[in-house]
Order: sequence, then C-alpha cells, then structure tokens
Amino acid sequence: MLDKEGYRPNVGIILVNQRNEVFWGKRIREHSWQFPQGGINRGETPEQAMYRELHEEVGLQPHHVRIIGRTRDWLRYEVPQQWVRREWRGHYRGQKQIWFLLRLVGRDTDVSLRATNQPEFDAWRWHDYWIPLESVIDFKREVYKQALTELSRFLFARSGTARNSEGAGSSGGVGAAPDSAAPDSEAPPQAGQA
Repeated sequence: MLDKEGYRPNVGIILVNQRNEVFWGKRIREHSWQFPQGGINRGETPEQAMYRELHEEVGLQPHHVRIIGRTRDWLRYEVPQQWVRREWRGHYRGQKQIWFLLRLVGRDTDVSLRATNQPEFDAWRWHDYWIPLESVIDFKREVYKQALTELSRFLFARSGTARNSEGAGSSGGVGAAPDSAAPDSEAPPQAGQA
C-alpha cells in the first residue's frame, strides 16, 4: 500500500524504560541496530499497527506499555534505488512514518524476540536516549534524529535535559555508517500483501 507520492505508511517505535533508556534491536543476522518499525496494513490505524508491530518484533502486549506521545505528522525517508525491488522501481520512494514514544511498564523479561515465526531482531539492549546514530543505516538517520528530537519533549521538558537536534548522534553529530547488509524490510509488500 503506497500513497500517491510513492511512500509506504509505516510506524516507528521508541520504547523507553524507567531510566529513559531506549530499546535498541539488532537486525537478525546483520550488524545494524534500529528501533522497531513496520508497515501499516490496509484498514489499520497507526496505533493499531504500532501495537501489532510491538508484539511481532518485541513480543510485548498493550498492557506492557503506556503511550507517552507520538509525532505530530508523518516523517519520511527515501530508500535508495539499489535497495528497492526491481518491480517497484519508479513507484516506491520510501517510508512515511508516525513515531510513537512508549514507556515499558512491564519487566525486561516480558520482551520476547521470538514471539512470532519471523523475528526481526536477534539481540537487544537498553541504550541512552540520545543514541549515537552511526549504527543506523544512513538513509534512516535523519528520520531517527527527527523522531528522537520531537519526542524528547515528553521525557525531558520538566527536567531541563532536552537537547536540540544536534544532540541526536555522537559527539559532533552523525558519522559515517559502517558497512551494513541490505535491510530486508525496506521494500514494499509483494502484490496481494497489505
């Protein structure tokens, strides 16, 4: 399901624990790390898609989390043509995402990366909120920075520790990406899939 501009509707999830550390998942059989994310199926709201993806990728149920906030509008990234399936070239541009900020109210042991038969991650860890973005595939970095910055107001506004968008990344900003395997979930769904 693509919009008229060629973007696939998608949700991104920033899951934080009680120390405001973020859930960071290592993509299965790859050396890249990312937040949980996934497509919005036909007929789903962004919130419904978020809960479905949360279960599929992290094994958590709605009672394990509390929604703290979400982005005001879609955040977009373009996928380089070499990552797009040949049959979608010329139509598919990338992803447009609504990002949710969630608080884990359950326990770390509630996380299950094998909740479904097609796991996305093979490892996970908690990391500082202002995670260095070098380990994120380069074409997603700006969206990650935008999401972290926009949603930080829900966590840090009262404590005065919010940082501007330059804070998302390591010292001096975002650096070069390490060599990463091709992300297998960037292509649009096959014909017949929502």
